[in-house]
Order: sequence, then structure tokens, then C-alpha cells
Amino acid sequence: MTEITEIKASDLFVSALEAEGVEYIFAVPGEENLDMVESIRKSTIKLILTRHEQGAGFMAATYGRLTGKAGVCMATLGPGATNLATPAAYAHLGGMPLIMITGQKPIKKSKQGQFQIIDVVGLFDPICKMSKQIVHGNTIPSLVREAFRLCEEERPGAVLLELPEDIAEELCNSQVMTPHKRHYAVARETVLNEAAELIKAAKMPLILIGAGANRQNVREVMCNFVHATGIPFFVTQMGKGVVDERSELFLGTAALSEGDYLHCAIERSDLIINIGHDVIEKPPFFMHQDEKKVIHVNYKSAQVDQVYFPQVEVVGDLAASVEALKVKLGGKVDFDSRYFETIKLAIDKHIEEGAGDSRFPIIPQRFVAGIREVMGDEDIIALDNGIYKIWFARNYKAYHPHTVLLDNALATMGAGLPSAMMAAMLYPERRVMAICGDGGFMMNSQEMETAIRLGLNLVVTVLNDNSYGMIRWKQKSAGFEDWGLEFGNPDFVKYAESYGATGHRVYSAENLIPTFEKAFAAGGVHLVEIPVDYSENQKVLIDELAEKVCLI
Repeated sequence: MTEITEIKASDLFVSALEAEGVEYIFAVPGEENLDMVESIRKSTIKLILTRHEQGAGFMAATYGRLTGKAGVCMATLGPGATNLATPAAYAHLGGMPLIMITGQKPIKKSKQGQFQIIDVVGLFDPICKMSKQIVHGNTIPSLVREAFRLCEEERPGAVLLELPEDIAEELCNSQVMTPHKRHYAVARETVLNEAAELIKAAKMPLILIGAGANRQNVREVMCNFVHATGIPFFVTQMGKGVVDERSELFLGTAALSEGDYLHCAIERSDLIINIGHDVIEKPPFFMHQDEKKVIHVNYKSAQVDQVYFPQVEVVGDLAASVEALKVKLGGKVDFDSRYFETIKLAIDKHIEEGAGDSRFPIIPQRFVAGIREVMGDEDIIALDNGIYKIWFARNYKAYHPHTVLLDNALATMGAGLPSAMMAAMLYPERRVMAICGDGGFMMNSQEMETAIRLGLNLVVTVLNDNSYGMIRWKQKSAGFEDWGLEFGNPDFVKYAESYGATGHRVYSAENLIPTFEKAFAAGGVHLVEIPVDYSENQKVLIDELAEKVCLI
């Protein structure tokens, strides 16, 4: 039997992280983390210092989203830990694997009474798959292995491990556990047969692609399924890009829950094959009793909601389920596609309206079209949260998975810039653009310094309307006075330059694309300020939709 030598607990913790393949830890450390910092210094893991714990959490969650492997972030006790609450909820609702490591005062003796001490483990429990305090160094290997297993397996989410400083410095004699591959069960043959028979019997079926299908191993299977069956598809906001949206079978994105042109097709369909969606994401459509059938295809059974109660559930490995359904259907499905083709023409025509508009400040249709033109097939846009997210979801076609990073689950402001920074770190060969409203950008704008320090190539677009535009739109649509939601902004060009970035201000619609091309060609971190006119929100997203008549 091999003799186990004693090892410092923080060194054991970092060794366990190395065994899990951790590349980065994003952090704002405190004194309670100093043993961990020293252990990281001696490891192969890179410590990425951010300017706010939210920046660290959002970057780590986006690492998880893009790679399928848990991203790791670290903060101290008290206010450091509470600043990770929003990233934890972001990962929890968005299905992103995230490990959070927080410090704590000694638990075996009192150093400073209750100074900075809150129940972090209890606070995070409702928004994590697991939240635990480490009370002995020998439990670290099993807790780390369990943390990674839980946060990475479907449905992914957040896990918190609290490491008190006296536990971090103690000696222990435990060994790291070796991770192993996960395998998911395959759906039962009986339910696959039932689903296949429903699809064959449908007169007007549609495929819906949700966030659960936006995983590493699903794209090829999904593309094959869609084009082998010939069934038209639409996507949720977080399902964009799983299948190339230039396909003749793509109808559109459900950016709204009801009442859009796309919903004409949804309402007419008699069967929706719902692949990878759950009720955490804003509903792409509302179910009603005694209407169409819905087949739920996902890793887990459906969470029943008042507006979502599927009649058939194909539960198991998603890629295997979709492949099995394709085989059982045996090729093209026989159905009447004429109405869907008519609706697709109407949707495409509607989306193209305004793309060449020369008004200034620039309207949404024009800046979305301009950004689509400068971004290549696999280039990445990372959206913060605001009214522009609806415009990008409807008007911006995604060609590959994870090329449109947006949050339609927690829908938090402040995540756009850190998410784009993570994408730029992982894919330095691609163009990456953060797209933020002026409100959301200022919530984590200090991470511009982090982007400069990391030497990233990144364009940060700030859509400036000097207000919280999404809420102003909601305020107006609800019939309230336009009041209380406007603010002033810094000079964004000078603000960018103060960090060492290059600032640009678009001064006409025609200047939009040349400004982006200049920024990308130069490399480094650039901020592009675009004055925007959101008057089209009322006209296009409310008035025109209220007046539309679904074609017969």
C-alpha cells in the first residue's frame, strides 16, 4: 500500500481542480483566500484577476457555457461572496456549469467575532445545485469531484464550496479523485415509437430548438434531423445557431411569447417537436388545453407549467433521442408545408424592412443588419440585456452554435462585456463583439481594464439612448407617462481611452460598418458608441403586431 504524505489543504484543493482540467480561476481574492492564491501560484492554473466579483462569475459561467466544462471563480467571504449571487443565478437559470469558491473566517476558533460573517452556504443554497462548507481537508477530493459532477451534468448549473481559512491551512492526508466521463441513459423504445407515430400522423408539424440543444455534441445530429425530415423549425433565443438559420426550413426566432408573425405558424401547427427547451427560458409560445400536441425531447422530464404541459416526453440523451427519431421516421415526413412557406416569406420580408434605413440616430434594424454584415459565420456577439436583445433575436441570423450569446433566463444586465471577454480568450482567431446598452455597460464597465490587461482583441458596442430603454418601452406600452428612466452618460470615447482602449463614436448610419471594420482591423480593445433611436419599438413591436392579420 502506497504511503500517503501529508499535504496542505489548499494545495490538495488546487490539485483536485487540476485533475478536473481547470485552466482558469477568475477571482477577486480576499485575505481568507490567501492560502488558495499561494497554491494557485504554484499550479498550472492561471489566476485571472477581475475588477468585480460579478465579472469573475460571468466570465466563469460563460467558460462553462462555451466549453461544457465547469468554469471556476473565487471570492472572499461576506460582500465578496454576495457579489457572486447574480452570476450564480445566471448560471443556475441559464444552464451553465459554474464552480464558486468562497472564503470564510476560521470555524474552529473566533478571530473577529461576527465581522463580515453571514451564512453564505445558506444564502446560495436556493440558487445552486449544491452549496457546502468544507469542514475538514480530507473531504476536499470527494467534495470537488461531486461539485464538478453535479454542475456539469444535465441540467448544468452552479455549485458553491466555502473554504474557511483555518481549514485551508491545515495538513491532511487525502488523495485526489480521478474524474470519469458521463453517459446519459437512452430514451425507451416505446416512447420513441409513440413520438415517431405522432410525427408521421401530423398534418402541420414544427420543430422548436431550445437552449438544451445548444450543446457541444448536438449540432450535427440536429442538422441531420431537420433536413432529413424536411420539417420547418424555429428557435428560442438561447437556441439560436444550433442549425444554420440561413436554411430554407428556418422560420424565425421566438423573441416574443405570442403575437409575432412567427406565432401565425405556431398557432396553425398541430404538433410541435420541442427539442431542448424548458420553462426556465421565456416561453416561445403558450400552450392551451385541447389544442396542439407537444413532444418534449430533453435530458430530463418536462417541468409542467400553466403554459407548458407536453403530452409525450422523450427523456434521455438528447443527441441519441434525436438520432433515434430520425431513423424511425425514415426520411422526409409527409405534411402540408404551403402555409409555413407563405409565413416564412412574410417573416423574411418583415425582418428586412429598415435594414438600409439611413436615419440618425440609428434605428435597431439598421445596426443589427450592419453588425451581421461585419461578423463572419463563426464570429461571436455577446449581448447584455435590454430592448436591443429582442431586435437581435428576431433580426440577426445565427449560423453556428454559441455565436449569439444572450441570457433569456435570468436576463441580467451587466453580463455582456464579461461574456464577450471570455469568448475572446477562448477564440482569439474569431471576431468577438460585446453589445451593451448604456445602462448595462456601466454596471460592469470596469472590466475594460481587465480586457486591456489580458491583451484581448474585442469590440465593445455601446448603444446609447441615455435611459433604461427596455423599461421605457414597457412603460409606454402599459400606458404610463414617459418618466423617471433617463440619465446622463460619460463621454464614452474618453472613458474607453482612460483604460487604454480605443474609442469611436458613430456619427451616421453610413459610418457604422466602416467604424467596425477599422476597429477589428486594428486589433486590441475598442469601444464603439452608437447613438440609437428606439422609436421603432412602438411602431414595429407593438403597433404593427397588433394590426397584423395571420394569412389564411
